[in-house]
Amino acid sequence: MTDFKELQRQYEFDVYPKRDVVLVRGEGARVWDDAGREYIDCVAGHGVANLGHCHPRVVQAVAEQAQRLLSCSGIFYNDVKARLLERLAGVTPGNLNRAFLCNSGAETIEAAIKFARFTTGKQELVCAMRGFHGRTMGALSATFTREYREPFVPIVEGFQFAPFNNFAKLAEKVGDNTAAVMLEIVQGEGGVNLGKAEFFAQVSELCREKGILLIIDEVQTGFCRTGKMFACEHFGLEPDILCLAKAMAGGLPMGAVVCSDRIEVPVGRHGSTFGGNPLACAASLAAIDAMIEERLAEAAAEKGAYLTERLKTAELPKVRDMRQLGLMIGIELKEKSQPYLVRLLEKGVLALPAGATVVRLLPPLTITHAELDTVAEALVEVLFGGD
Repeated sequence: MTDFKELQRQYEFDVYPKRDVVLVRGEGARVWDDAGREYIDCVAGHGVANLGHCHPRVVQAVAEQAQRLLSCSGIFYNDVKARLLERLAGVTPGNLNRAFLCNSGAETIEAAIKFARFTTGKQELVCAMRGFHGRTMGALSATFTREYREPFVPIVEGFQFAPFNNFAKLAEKVGDNTAAVMLEIVQGEGGVNLGKAEFFAQVSELCREKGILLIIDEVQTGFCRTGKMFACEHFGLEPDILCLAKAMAGGLPMGAVVCSDRIEVPVGRHGSTFGGNPLACAASLAAIDAMIEERLAEAAAEKGAYLTERLKTAELPKVRDMRQLGLMIGIELKEKSQPYLVRLLEKGVLALPAGATVVRLLPPLTITHAELDTVAEALVEVLFGGD
């Protein structure tokens, strides 16, 4: 029998902290390893599998499109791409009516930075401490965590950082050369830190007064994860640029930078060979339709409240705080989270860290209440009392 762990270790750059499991199949909120063991997946590809694994509607759309056309250069029009662009304009908030399609969350951030600088003629962006926007050079420069940034200096200049949810400190960073403010609604990698309504209202007003662009990074929070189609809808925000990816295409790599009419991007200023390819567009159309028809935003709100209520009633002594918006949940512990993630895996539940002490749960929004009960029982057993 092939040792897939050893095979992968032999040929892959080991840039990920690996769990000791080989996943080979998924359906809904469950995945199976090469030994046939079943797990409830609260990682979901770092929030990619909002629809669950191998959703039939997405699988069918991919199979049908794969027989028609896989690749189409951006110098040509395409039927599936046109329909997806129309759908994005219809589901995104405010006057976001044009989009650039790409392949990942980091690519959306790179594009947003370029679009903001070109549109305004200014160079600086203000971002939040503990924010995370990606690992490519521009996205990395907008990311606060020092350990991610320092090995790669010099990085892109022109980024300043203010404490999240502290408007006074953010306003101090804004100057005559500020092109945009870029923020997450919920800081996922930073610890599942929830934004406050008053903070975002003040930031939005400041951007209007100063003629500064507002960029909202919803790479992880978008597509029903937080109980709304997009998390900025919780606060009535209408950003100038909305960055989307992860769950956008039901599991396939895809991203979108959705913009208002304020944004200027002439021919030749940006591009992507694979961005907006017909296969990903077909998957995205199917995924968005399924999310709407299955009312996954409402499901995320109800199921997130259900799970956190179950955990709160357990009065877990190792838990310092619990933060939740929809099915985006952070359990802050009084000690390091990694040993508890390992114990959860042993009990058949896959979960994520978010910083050193936070257990992060991003289950598929299609997860059943019975599966949530199983997750809750495993968490209570792992986090209650002794070893």
